[in-house]
Amino acid sequence: MDISGIIEGLSYNERKLLIALDASGGTSTPADLIKAGDFELEVEIMGAASWLESKGLVKIDEKIRKFFEIADKGAVESGLPERRAMAIIDGSGGKIDMNALSERMPGGEDKIAIGWLKRKGLAEIISEGVTKNLVLTVKGISLLTSKMDDETLLERMAASPIHESDADHTVIKDLKGRQGMIQERIVTDRSITLTDDGRKAVSAGIELKEEVTDVTDRLIQSGDWANVRFRKYDIGTFAPSVAPAKKHPLTRLGNEIRQLFTNMGFVEMSSEYVQPAFWNLDVLFTPQDHPARDLQDTFYLDNPSKADIGDDILVQKVKDIHENGGSTGSTGWGGAWSREKAEAALLRTHSTVSSIRYIAEHPDAPQKAFSISRIFRNESIDSTHLPEFTQIEGIIIDENGNFNMLISVIKEFYSKMGFDKVRIRPAYFPYTEPSLEVEVFFNGKWMELGGAGIFRPEVVEPFGVKYPVLAWGFGFERLAMLKWDIRDIRDLYISDIDDLKKSTVF
Repeated sequence: MDISGIIEGLSYNERKLLIALDASGGTSTPADLIKAGDFELEVEIMGAASWLESKGLVKIDEKIRKFFEIADKGAVESGLPERRAMAIIDGSGGKIDMNALSERMPGGEDKIAIGWLKRKGLAEIISEGVTKNLVLTVKGISLLTSKMDDETLLERMAASPIHESDADHTVIKDLKGRQGMIQERIVTDRSITLTDDGRKAVSAGIELKEEVTDVTDRLIQSGDWANVRFRKYDIGTFAPSVAPAKKHPLTRLGNEIRQLFTNMGFVEMSSEYVQPAFWNLDVLFTPQDHPARDLQDTFYLDNPSKADIGDDILVQKVKDIHENGGSTGSTGWGGAWSREKAEAALLRTHSTVSSIRYIAEHPDAPQKAFSISRIFRNESIDSTHLPEFTQIEGIIIDENGNFNMLISVIKEFYSKMGFDKVRIRPAYFPYTEPSLEVEVFFNGKWMELGGAGIFRPEVVEPFGVKYPVLAWGFGFERLAMLKWDIRDIRDLYISDIDDLKKSTVF
């Protein structure tokens, strides 16, 4: 160790503390150092000691002691409730009507006393007809003239705080159960001792000079600069980490995605959490006997249980499409379509609700819209599933829209998200044809991140859309897990301030 280098980097208080410790024989306490006039505040001493300990020049010893003391002297001086109740019962001939005790100990104090009398076995309740009497037991009678353990301990505490090792833990536990009667007091004893390197540093000679960190006009003009010591900084010295204020990683990722789509000419769309099944399922050509409608997949509401659809013309168009394909050329799903099922209120199960509602209001080309929407599915919680999660939704209505354009947009999005290897594979969704699933290459394997396709005529025909509608839905949390190598989706929503401080995602 280069002692001279360490000495050169010592602050004024560090030098002062080393000299004071040496004068005290190598060891001292903050209280003794203050008493000797070396320092005024303990915080100055411990601040300097902490830095010296990090440099190996001193060792800090801490011993923590726990004491118990009286918190409410008035309550103790008046006696424990059960002691006063015992005196009242004894003065009444050894038993008393519980109603009479309540009159003698108002404000609910009688109930507290009775609870402790029974708990300690000092009295028992005996019914005599409709009257309930409180009668002292043999143990209660024997303690009329002697102290109980908790009373003895309270008397000792009244004289001075009692160390935890000198007190019966069972009695302490009972007294702590009496609100506001006793309290803990933690005493920390600290001592600071020079290490061998600390002694070498003192022996090498330490000079105390006023220390400055800034060169000012006054310092130069007065000539005082010649008599002061300029503080040198060691950039390698330990310093506490600073955690600046930052947004949650998911918020930052959401903002990044919004910026990306906005730069590509998209507008943001939205929809309400609560939807009728009509907009969540029927408009998207999902048959009414589809498994996705079951309670196993969907959160249906009890209040309200129904959501009015309102538009009878649109309802008739969707009904015809489901039953016979309407004017789309499709055969539909057949069977009878139920408006009652379509009016069932539910929590939206996918963000495509936002897309189809946007299309209903903006059927003409060109249109480009996206959303980052919370959705709800009746899923069991595990490392990859949550009942409440988020989708990245998007649509493009374009006269020249086609499958190649859809794939190009998808690859562009994931490329800007940091995933260069993207592949497409065929898939099936009730409301798109053709349909695809997106996979990205991450950590040596392909990971599925979402689905996409071109809306079927059965979906867009009721709204008078004349051009292809490209649509996609990507997993938001899955994208975050891949970007930051998170293994458990639940970690994204745990409010751990330490994790947020350590987060380096900007």
